[in-house]
Amino acid sequence: MLHPVEEDRDTARRVDTLLPDIAAISASTIVEWLAGDDCHAMDEAELISGLGYRLRAIGVPVDRLALHLMTLHPEYFGTSIAWTAGEPVNSQDRHHGSVSLAFMDSAISQAIRMRRTVVAGRTGMGASWQCLETFAGRDLMQVIVIPLCNCDGSVSTASFATQRPTGFTAGERQILERIIPALRNACELRTLRKIGDTMLDTYIGPYTAQRIRAGHIRQGEVESIDAALLLCDLRGFTELSNNLPPREIMQFLNCYFDRVVPAITSHGGEVAKFMGDAVLAFFPGYSAVWAAASAYNAAMEILARTAETHDVRMHVGIALHYGEVNYGNLGSGGRLDFTLIGPDVNLVSRIQHVCSEEGHQLLMSRAFMEAQNDENERQSIGCRELKGFESPVELFQPLDRVDRTLTTDLLRPGIKFGQG
Repeated sequence: MLHPVEEDRDTARRVDTLLPDIAAISASTIVEWLAGDDCHAMDEAELISGLGYRLRAIGVPVDRLALHLMTLHPEYFGTSIAWTAGEPVNSQDRHHGSVSLAFMDSAISQAIRMRRTVVAGRTGMGASWQCLETFAGRDLMQVIVIPLCNCDGSVSTASFATQRPTGFTAGERQILERIIPALRNACELRTLRKIGDTMLDTYIGPYTAQRIRAGHIRQGEVESIDAALLLCDLRGFTELSNNLPPREIMQFLNCYFDRVVPAITSHGGEVAKFMGDAVLAFFPGYSAVWAAASAYNAAMEILARTAETHDVRMHVGIALHYGEVNYGNLGSGGRLDFTLIGPDVNLVSRIQHVCSEEGHQLLMSRAFMEAQNDENERQSIGCRELKGFESPVELFQPLDRVDRTLTTDLLRPGIKFGQG
């Protein structure tokens, strides 16, 4: 017969032996869910919400669950998604250059750098996690941060925090550790999807990206579409580029594009090409009136944005035309490009040359003016002989625009580059 103290020790040993099995039984249902079809179709908010409630249902006292997912994006390096029972899921993009000192000293940062699980309480190493926006003001006593090591070498994290004064038990920690491989796979799949969509939208635009996702990726797949065309060109750029260092030229171009591109996309257009300092955009649509009006409004916004002089002066010329273009894959074998070609693309380019040669800010073709079909008066500047076109082309400018005297004073000493 065992002494009472020895009996207690024996019981504790048997319980410790059973802990892995209990954890496996509890965790297995969540692992199956993470790998199942229902979870596969969920977005990140549904994933973290479903995981949080399932953990609480099996007795794990998760009072704040957060996923810090690294990504590849031109504007931000990752996204934080946080869940608490009874509250809406909160998602926040983490922009480049926005990392705080508190984050660098937190348990999350340590888990990323060391690629191992970090357990932190209210005091001690990594305690600055409580100052982070995700966890602040919630009376949380302990956080377990587990790295999610992705196949590309990047490291995301899953953070489990509790208000229980004694923190998570050994059995609860084992449950969390057991679900991590399945959770990592689920998160990585969603991240890769987003990266793919981001790269397509960033480098070729959402309209073209949609066609690629639909499977139009073979050489020679071309369709004819009616669209309003906008070609914006920066004046005096050649002289500027010959007199400034390459780094400053790149800064200036980015500043210029930061003013032109948002004006295009905010009015429903898509950039087809960056051609040095020129931007070719198209506005597709079932309605010619809508497409032309959108292109005209974008042009007006570009002129307003580039006229701002508090940091940099820019002079542009914009050509507008409406017509039919061939839109599709051009290239060779496995290296293709979506592009716009056709006589109407050539015409808008020639109109822009007239803008440049004669100092006009905005010119449009008769086809564009008729497609726009509004009550604003236009003034004909007469017909012009355009290279490659047999008949002279009549061009128009809006009466409410007075062309400024253009100079090549594009850049002044002491200018700070930035978005206008």
